[in-house]
Amino acid sequence: VQLVESGGGLVQAGGSLRLSCAVSGSTFSINAMGWYRQAPGKTRELVAGITSDGDPTNYADSVKGRFTISNDNAKNTMYLQMNSLKPEDAAVYYCNAWAYNDYGVGVDYWGKGTQVTVSS
Repeated sequence: VQLVESGGGLVQAGGSLRLSCAVSGSTFSINAMGWYRQAPGKTRELVAGITSDGDPTNYADSVKGRFTISNDNAKNTMYLQMNSLKPEDAAVYYCNAWAYNDYGVGVDYWGKGTQVTVSS
């Protein structure tokens, strides 16, 4: 499974961005996906998760009501719509997929990340 994020950038507080995660490879083996973020000096945290059927599973309390996770299986792409952005949302955002490998073992796959910067 290969994951490539895009859509990050610089935005003013209160603005919006939409992140995309293009998925390729053994997409049929994916059970769940999610967006994580990591700010400088902080641990990586889950922002939002989604099942392979497209059902959001959870959102971090800090983004509830502002961020929306979705996927388009026809395009093999997952999205994160981020509205009402705050300076504390600034981080590198990572796409994650949990899938079974060729040996039937569950494995976490990660993209390289996309930077989101929010100016106050």
